[in-house]
Amino acid sequence: MTGQSLKALSEANFEDNEISINVGGFKKKMRSNTLLRFPETRLGKLLSCHSKESILELCDDYDDTKNEFYFDRNPELFPYVLHFYNTGKLHVMGELCVFSFSQEIEYWGINEFFIDSCCSYSYHGRKMEPDQEKWEEQSDQESTTSSFDEILAFYNDASKFDKQPFGNIRRQLWLALDNPGYSVLSRIFSVLSIVVVLGSIVTMCLNSLPDFQIVDSNGNPEEDPRFEIVEHFGIAWFTFELVARFAVAPDFLKFFKHALNLIDLMSILPFYITLIVNLVVESSPTLANLGRVAQVLRLMRIFRILKLARHSTGLRSLGATLKYSYREVGLLLLYLSVGISIFSVVAYTIEKEENEGLATIPACWWWATVSMTTVGYGDVVPGTTAGKLTASACILAGILVVVLPITLIFNKFSHFYRRQKQLESAMRSCDFGDGMKEVPSVNLRDYYAYKVKSLMASLTNMSRSSPSELSLNDSLH
Repeated sequence: MTGQSLKALSEANFEDNEISINVGGFKKKMRSNTLLRFPETRLGKLLSCHSKESILELCDDYDDTKNEFYFDRNPELFPYVLHFYNTGKLHVMGELCVFSFSQEIEYWGINEFFIDSCCSYSYHGRKMEPDQEKWEEQSDQESTTSSFDEILAFYNDASKFDKQPFGNIRRQLWLALDNPGYSVLSRIFSVLSIVVVLGSIVTMCLNSLPDFQIVDSNGNPEEDPRFEIVEHFGIAWFTFELVARFAVAPDFLKFFKHALNLIDLMSILPFYITLIVNLVVESSPTLANLGRVAQVLRLMRIFRILKLARHSTGLRSLGATLKYSYREVGLLLLYLSVGISIFSVVAYTIEKEENEGLATIPACWWWATVSMTTVGYGDVVPGTTAGKLTASACILAGILVVVLPITLIFNKFSHFYRRQKQLESAMRSCDFGDGMKEVPSVNLRDYYAYKVKSLMASLTNMSRSSPSELSLNDSLH
């Protein structure tokens, strides 16, 4: 840098001269007094530099002949910076990426509190909760890629029959048994399975009524013979259903890795285990305590209701929602635990001398749990005025705690329900009459766009690493 240029630059604090700014090809002349309004920003600090080395620490290049400063930044975002120097306020357009804008103003040394009030609420809301505003778009993209992967897995399983004996017949049976609604045969089989499941559950419930209970000569309860016939028919049907699905499965090793097949297995295991236990008890009276195990296993028949998930899109979507919402569910349980712990101790401190039902902290835990979940059994109630005020606060806090994560869980349920409907529609429209002829119809453009966006998001997250992490990576290389 020449002595005259440095001198002119050093006198910029006193003279109203102009400097040239070049941001990625976007050129603009700016007055020194405008920049000096914000001396802590990057452009303001340039005016206090007295050497070319100090200037190059703030910009990417400097032309001392033209007194032009070059910055290798996004030229489309620089007009927002210019507007800030002219007005002292930042404005954020709705179509801008808030994270990119945040990085840009951080580079120029502009603080976020300069964002005007008209844009501040929207900006910080989008920055703190970007997923909530773009949920629909992300859900559609995730539905595309997830459905694509599942459809490919479905066609991969279907293609395995081509090299097996009686492959075409076995494939048709497999489609009929595993895909309700695929054909008339599958619909009939699905209706019969639902009727048997519901009949088994109704029989178990009726058997608990006093009018249908039978007691033998020794005073031991016995099952009504009519219900026993229905139970044995149900077990025979469930066993046939499981064996038939296993016989026509494309991959025997992966058969029991499927959640619905495990449910089918668990629906019949209690009956056979109970049968074995009863035979052991009859042959060895000293093991009579095993009879209690049999009674417990009989009650496990209620889990047969889960078999309806194979025939219900809603139940499968609910299962997927619970599987992928463990963070939200954990958050809900954490909120409830904190609230229960606080209000139970407060209620115990206030009511321990006045109310026997709240004389211990564990008893207060029960009361706080019932109150925060808004169940309100009324078996234990506070009697003092302070206790009633505590109960009111507990109930209001419970309402807020339960409501907060519900929206996130509901959004995920809507996403998985929509994805499951798309998957079922694609599976039912396939035709394997003469073997595998074509691949599934999938929008490859959407799938490719989603994969590219996921890659760019991961690269963006890497670029947001802390300076210490970046220096560590550089040292390693």
